[in-house]
Amino acid sequence: MTIDPPYLRLLRLLRNEGAISRAELADRLQLPRPRLLAEVERLVAAGYLVEAGMAASRGGRRSTLVELHPRLRFAAVDLGASSIDVEVTNGRLEPVANYTEEADIRSGPKVILHRVNELLAKARVEGAYDRLDAIGIGVPGPVSFRDGVPVSPPIMPGWDRFGVRELLTREHGCPAVVDNDVNIMAVGEQHGGVAHSVQDFLFVKIGTGIGCGIYLNDDVYRGTDGCAGDIGHIQVDPHGPMCSCGNVGCLEALFSGTALARDAMVAARAGSPALADRLAARGVLTARDVAEGATEGDVACIKLIREGGHRLGSVLASLVSFANPSMIVIGGGLAQLGHILLAEIRSAVYRRSLPLATGNLPIVLSELGSRAGVTGAAVLASDVAFEQAS
Repeated sequence: MTIDPPYLRLLRLLRNEGAISRAELADRLQLPRPRLLAEVERLVAAGYLVEAGMAASRGGRRSTLVELHPRLRFAAVDLGASSIDVEVTNGRLEPVANYTEEADIRSGPKVILHRVNELLAKARVEGAYDRLDAIGIGVPGPVSFRDGVPVSPPIMPGWDRFGVRELLTREHGCPAVVDNDVNIMAVGEQHGGVAHSVQDFLFVKIGTGIGCGIYLNDDVYRGTDGCAGDIGHIQVDPHGPMCSCGNVGCLEALFSGTALARDAMVAARAGSPALADRLAARGVLTARDVAEGATEGDVACIKLIREGGHRLGSVLASLVSFANPSMIVIGGGLAQLGHILLAEIRSAVYRRSLPLATGNLPIVLSELGSRAGVTGAAVLASDVAFEQAS
């Protein structure tokens, strides 16, 4: 395991905790005082740090506080199958501007990224930043993290090998980083959510598709080509429906936002009162309708959620036996299905995995919810910006 250089650890510490004295930084980073002072002065000169007054006395001469420069700005973008979320943050990753709107990822990269650039331009006009130091973006499909491009994403026609990182870097004159959306959600949850103190966990996003962010040894595990965690395309029924990837019986084809809406239509026509009423009123059904119907006690809605939770839990049980994580976090749009879903996932995992692997395994809902993606994108953006400080 590589050890990050002192300047990178220093910048991350100030990002995560705020102003810290020079004396405490030397202790926390286990650096000789002269080395620490030299690093701080270099980063002040480079525009990353500023002095922030005097620290409380530790019994001798008072040390000076240092903090990240208040002008630092990072852009965080989370692209979903049907949405765009954009945040601009300061160095502490606190949002100074944010925008959310509906968008169809199938419109293609030029349309979607043009809209992202318009939203960032709007933030600049409104005074959120003078210049950006880095951009982080997540997309709902496989990504070559090394090259900064999506690779054959099933629900993103026209995006294959499109130079997302290159375009954003050129447009905004700053480094950019591109990752799969579930990976950035895992990073976000570890930074500011329920997994904050955990070094090994799985983040499962259930939305239009299903993906799994694998966080091992305090970092995202992406695999050789960046497609680790694509559990939505594990086959769970060889006689199941066709999946968007071209195979049949994938988990995603049986339980996802799209699959749940499809099955809800069938249940409505088969006599589910809650779903039939909603279908008659609006002409379409969504996963939210199933969630609301379950809350009302509709038997068909509860059954749909339990069947989906069982299928997902069975796949996760295999992952638990393989990776032995210390936590599983459930997020994404279908997390709104709530505790009926969570109970079924827990039941399947705890029943099908060895007791040693599940004896201390919490399975919980995301604390950050819809903000997990932009939070993680901001973390990755700050990391790539801080790496430039070398």
